[in-house]
Amino acid sequence: MTHAPRPALLSAALDAAERGWPVFPLRPSDKRPAGHSAARCPGTGRCADGHLVPEQRATTNPDLIRAAWTMRPYNVGIATGPAGLLVVDLDTLKLKDEEGTPDGATSFKALCERAGQPVPATYRVRTASGGEHLYFTAPAGVRLRSTAGTLARKIDTRGWGGYVVAPGSILPSGAYEVIDATATAPLPDWLANALRPAQRAVRAVPEFVVGKTSAYATAALRNECHNVATSADGTRNSTLLRAARALGRLIATGDLDRSEVEQALSSAATVGGSESQRYYDDVITRALNWSIAHNPTRRPA
Repeated sequence: MTHAPRPALLSAALDAAERGWPVFPLRPSDKRPAGHSAARCPGTGRCADGHLVPEQRATTNPDLIRAAWTMRPYNVGIATGPAGLLVVDLDTLKLKDEEGTPDGATSFKALCERAGQPVPATYRVRTASGGEHLYFTAPAGVRLRSTAGTLARKIDTRGWGGYVVAPGSILPSGAYEVIDATATAPLPDWLANALRPAQRAVRAVPEFVVGKTSAYATAALRNECHNVATSADGTRNSTLLRAARALGRLIATGDLDRSEVEQALSSAATVGGSESQRYYDDVITRALNWSIAHNPTRRPA
């Protein structure tokens, strides 16, 4: 029995998943994730307990992949962190005033020479713009996050908190194509050391006082505030959203006072945060409003 050929983009998604690399849909002919953003999250369906970023939605389940890619000709995103990958993105020169400066490939070669190492042989993809993606297996036990220009100009990396466009995906400017199908090599030690995050001071969780409430509600408030204050860079917005929605249920039942929750979450969100307090307060307000509206209030005794 012969099977009908799989559409190319579905095949690209399944091929990546078969390698153990979780995938998620990108907009057709684009490299932006499909679906809604955190700012426009309806708080329903898969996001009922908080907005799910593409990294959290990525899957290797072939049934889910077939269901998604038979709906529309999505391009394919690979969630590099969950895939156990660190991808080095070597960009090209795009502006006239960049002429005479090294592109990403030239800068990476220079970095390798400086480290006394050859350019690693590994799985390699040509991007639609003519750049290259070098795929490496990330070291065990280390969560290397995505970087932009940390190694050198025109060199970015994609790890936790990021993604790459999978080969087989197509943009108006061209396609992503495998140019070296060599097995994915382990990330070289010298490169891993250059990408390891500097030790940061531990963020102190702010103290707050709550009124008369149950031990359970107080513990829930403290735990959610701790999660927000200690959330990693790039995840604070989604962590805050989930925390506010969880605590909104306790406001709806009368177990917590809204003003106390707002003050506590606002203080936790701005500990070492990069956004303004007004931005976080807006997230808190919208999330609490949604949670209170979608949860039953305490019934009269």
